[in-house]
Amino acid sequence: MVNEYADFNTLKELLGATDGNLASHTKALEKAEYILVEKQFIGRKPNTRYSATKLGRKEFKKHIEALEKLIKKT
Repeated sequence: MVNEYADFNTLKELLGATDGNLASHTKALEKAEYILVEKQFIGRKPNTRYSATKLGRKEFKKHIEALEKLIKKT
């Protein structure tokens, strides 16, 4: 993992996702316990940031390894 965490707007920009799409995906990842969601206020603005859990990092690594195997086969 490159970053320890990312906030909602950063993820939205990097992924080119809509608010609703990103919200539904992060909710699913949180439910699977792959990410931790932290809500806070910075000044008067709400801020939501996400970080990978230990399980999330493990599963992400497995996913990358599976993709690498697939690439090697083609």
